[in-house]
Order: sequence, then structure tokens, then C-alpha cells
Amino acid sequence: MAFMNLNAHIDHLQTFLHRHRRVLVLTGAGLSTHSGIPDYRDKEGVRRGRTPIQGPDFRRDEGVRRRYWARSMVGWPTLARAAPNVGHRALAALEQAGRIDGLITQNVDGLHQRAGSRELIELHGNIHGVVCLACRRVSARAAIQDELLAANPGLFAVGAEVRPDGDAEVELEALQRFHVPVCAHCGGTLQPDVIFFGDNIPAQRTADALAMMERADALLVVGSSLMVFSGYRFCKLAAAAGKPIAAINLGKTRADDLIGLKVEAAAADVLPRLL
Repeated sequence: MAFMNLNAHIDHLQTFLHRHRRVLVLTGAGLSTHSGIPDYRDKEGVRRGRTPIQGPDFRRDEGVRRRYWARSMVGWPTLARAAPNVGHRALAALEQAGRIDGLITQNVDGLHQRAGSRELIELHGNIHGVVCLACRRVSARAAIQDELLAANPGLFAVGAEVRPDGDAEVELEALQRFHVPVCAHCGGTLQPDVIFFGDNIPAQRTADALAMMERADALLVVGSSLMVFSGYRFCKLAAAAGKPIAAINLGKTRADDLIGLKVEAAAADVLPRLL
């Protein structure tokens, strides 16, 4: 995209924000790539890597849990050291300035909170928490990492490609020796406090997000291909209600036919210029 062309798009986005008093922002993994967290999909919206673990399989199968926690242990440091980038900080500043009304994120990395966003719904949860499925106690993921390293000292040396949610590839031989963490309080099964594929978003969280969409008079999508229905539904709802939709995204989205204004550029290059 030519520089002058991007300038024109920035002007159109500025007009979009000024024209609508209650803009809802929906963010995806493309916003966090500038923080060093890999994206889920390519520019055509095709998912990279293997099929993600399904929630019902995780809870039913000890082997699936072993695979998840081993891969998570290796991939976690990438998420742990990630910091909010200029795009996260710009969205927080736009909220504080009253130019956006609220934010729904599909990301589980917790970077919006750290950047200072307040009217925020983490649609798919937050990877920095771990919940016991028996007693429902929530622990810090960083504390669980210490337990994992102590119980599996050799595995951390395994080199692996890291995924957006802290997942990573681990050799089968290493998996067979891996010790799965359990709840320190009751010995129950631990699960990251996120929505796995195959699971439903909690009813109250869904209701809160839908209420935020209903209150908004426009929708701005940032860094999401919208290939997952939980995000795409907000574009469907906005379009059905006659609410304009703008998007900042590198590549194809599932809602391209619904989006009135699309800027194909990195969110970190665009959002600071909207301040």
C-alpha cells in the first residue's frame, strides 16, 4: 500500500471515529504480532499448523492433557515476555479520550488489560490464569510454569515452533515422559482459563458482549480474519442492525462483503495515527 493511499485511509478512519459516538472495537491475533506473538492464520485466512486441541478431548483424555501441557510449557515463555505494543496502547488511549466506547478481544494474551483498556471483554478468556475443574480455584499460569519446569527439567531444552496461544510442537518421546500438573489444593484436573475449540463461551460473558454490541453505533475490527464464528457474529449483528463496519487487517476476512471501510495494513502502523 502506497504511503499516500494509507494517509487517505487514515483520514477515512478518523472521520469514522468522529462520526460515531459509540464505536465498539473487536480485536484478533493480528494486533499482537507486533508484540512477538505469532498469528493463527495467513493472509488468506487459512489456519497455520495442526488442528487445535478440542475442549472435550482435553477433559476426557489424559494423553491429550499431557500433550497440551508439554507443548504449553515449551511455548509459554513467548507469551510471558510479550508486552503491549503501540496498537494496544493506542486503543487504550482512544478509549480514555472517549473516541471508542468499548473493546471485545478474541485474544487470550492479556495485553489489552496491561495496556490500560477498561471497558474490555476477553471473549475467549485469559491464558495467564489456570482453573481447577474440581474446586474451581484459579492459579497464576506463571506459578504453574514453575511447577512444570521442576517436574519436567529436561523438556524445556526442546526447541519448538511457538503458536499464538503459547502452544508449541514437542517430540513424542518427550511427551511420554511428561508429568501433568494437578491442583495443589485438591489434586483436580487443571485447565487454562480459556475457551478451547469445541467449548462454549460462558453465557454471562456472551450476554455482556452482545449488550456491548447492541449499545454501539459502529464496529471497528482490528487484526482479525473473523474466520471463527464467535468474532464473525458481531459483524453479522452490526450489518443486520445497519451499523457501519470498518476494519484494519492484513489480508482476507470472512466479513469482507459486510465491511464498508477496510485498511489493509498492520494495526501497529495505523492505530497510533488515529490519536
